[in-house]
Amino acid sequence: MSLETGGGSVDADDPLGDAFYPLFRLLFDADGDFVGDVGEKLAQARMPVTVELYVARALGIGVIAGGALWAMGTALAWMLFAFGVIPPGMLSLGAQLPSEAMADVLTAVKVPLAVGLAGVVFGSVGFATGFGTLVAIPYSRASAREREINMLLVDAISFMYALSVGGLNQLEILEAMGQAEDTYGEVAHEFQSIVNETEYFGTDYRTAIREQAMETPSDELSQFLTDMLSIINSGGDMQSFLDDKKQKHMRTAKQQQEMTLETLELFGEMYMTLSLFPLLLIIILVIMGMLGNADQAMLYGTVYGLIPITGAGFLVLVSTVKQDEVGDGFLAPADATDRLKDAHKEGLVHLGFVESFVGSYSLFDRVHSREGNHKTAALLRRPHLFFRDRPLYTLALTGPAVAVLLGLAVASGSAPTSWDAMVASPVWSTFVWVYVPVYTTAIPLAVFHTWNVRSRAAVVGKLSDNLRKLSSANDTGLTLLESVKAVSDTSSGKLADEFDVMHGKVQYGMSLKEALVEFNNKYHIPRLARTVKLITKAQEASSQITDVLTTAAQASENQDDIDRERKSRTRMQVVIIIMTYLTLLAVMAILKTQFLDVMAGLTSQAGGGGGGGAGAASFGGGVDPNTLSLLFFHAVTLQAILSGFIAGYIRDADIVSGVKFVVVLQTIALAVWMVVG
Repeated sequence: MSLETGGGSVDADDPLGDAFYPLFRLLFDADGDFVGDVGEKLAQARMPVTVELYVARALGIGVIAGGALWAMGTALAWMLFAFGVIPPGMLSLGAQLPSEAMADVLTAVKVPLAVGLAGVVFGSVGFATGFGTLVAIPYSRASAREREINMLLVDAISFMYALSVGGLNQLEILEAMGQAEDTYGEVAHEFQSIVNETEYFGTDYRTAIREQAMETPSDELSQFLTDMLSIINSGGDMQSFLDDKKQKHMRTAKQQQEMTLETLELFGEMYMTLSLFPLLLIIILVIMGMLGNADQAMLYGTVYGLIPITGAGFLVLVSTVKQDEVGDGFLAPADATDRLKDAHKEGLVHLGFVESFVGSYSLFDRVHSREGNHKTAALLRRPHLFFRDRPLYTLALTGPAVAVLLGLAVASGSAPTSWDAMVASPVWSTFVWVYVPVYTTAIPLAVFHTWNVRSRAAVVGKLSDNLRKLSSANDTGLTLLESVKAVSDTSSGKLADEFDVMHGKVQYGMSLKEALVEFNNKYHIPRLARTVKLITKAQEASSQITDVLTTAAQASENQDDIDRERKSRTRMQVVIIIMTYLTLLAVMAILKTQFLDVMAGLTSQAGGGGGGGAGAASFGGGVDPNTLSLLFFHAVTLQAILSGFIAGYIRDADIVSGVKFVVVLQTIALAVWMVVG
């Protein structure tokens, strides 16, 4: 069954969309701007559904959600009036009515009207939420694809330029880009669409490029495809065109990085204000408490609600600007052997290539068993290397350890189990319930994660220099394999050692491409993967790839420049965040020692002095120094956790890298409060 519309046909493969299609026809114009915009975003998001069916489905979800919330709102309002939670007398117009009859009528209908209005409000919110959420999905996915395309475009153009230098024609370059989805992600998917149009639908590749330029969510890729099409139509030099575009987009990447860093600097200034706002509010609430106008609920809400919400909101704000590394770094060539395809699956459960032979013969079953024993023994001999490569696996040990430690503390009576007990010993109770779990889980995670980052960074630290050496060696007439051996003999560092390992593998029968891919998958760094992909594709045509290696070196050097600038600028943001936290900690400590303790002492002296005690007691009557000390300590502890994660994310675009900052800031807070608390 299909429904003909002005914009095409809708396949009735969705019962909900099919059921609400008449409502869609009633409310929307199939050729209108709204439907057209949604259809464009669906295409950009690569969601295989017609716009009519999708909007009809969104209407269905909106109606269902609106109906459910309408019933909930109506029932809730009726119960509030029926059980006297809201007296009908509260619904007063506050104005004199012209007659008693009208007043009686309004009195009779005001409760049903209020119930009906509550249902309408709830239903409207439900419909807007259900309909709006589904409609927003293609916009969100298209935006995410645009962001990834823009980030990878400069490396993709370098890849295309290297292929053109290697002698590939225009169609072969398009096909190679379409097959490189393991490295270039959404950019490869865009070129894949061009190739599919030409191969399966008989479209001329010029027309396919033109259509993709109009359909892609990235304006930069659209402009690149349009310019490429003009070069193809005019018979221009594709190699020179790609070289020019490569240089242009390298400059654009640096400019984009500059804009991102400037935005982060603005966010750093905002954080200074936002993080100090809860402190100011706490001071105001404490003073109000001393004056006898204590609002304990607002004080608790500020410490346990406002501080976490402020920090989490700022972290989300930073994530909208900070660009994460795209891809997982693994290469999976279409012509890879089974051994290579299974290599990155190896772990505690999957044993890699040997898994494909299990069940064939008893010999292979014994090999599988021995392989499992071998890996288990290797893990037990060197567990630190296992956790270095998989830092998050430390949580599998530290999580149960935390549960055991807390259980022993509670069983022995060392851990306070009531609020009054926590108030009586604020430092010890917070140490047991917060600091012990954080230290137990965070310190091993921080150590192994930092080790993992440094070990992987050591590989790319000299990547640009070694690529230049490879290019020079290859330019003298050496093959790529001989160049790898020459660089490994004349260089030092982890990358040189890996080159030596690759040369040895080739000597024992492995192809150079497989050795390169296996080396990449060992470290699975996205930046390294793009370089290896470029080299492996070029060396398939020839071992003399000097220009390709030079291009790879230029792309790597451009990334080095961007990384250096990012580290330099974000270092200042991290300093600002840490100094802001230390300022907050100092103010809280001073407030505790120079204000609360003094006022509490004056109150106790006045209480024992007789006549003047009434005024002093009333002045400090709303203050419990121990409770405030606990709340202050919790406030600086929560702020330390949030500031640490924010600093780590700004620094490395990785939330786990903030764990080490959390440990340091929390240790400072604990040391300070052991003195003042």
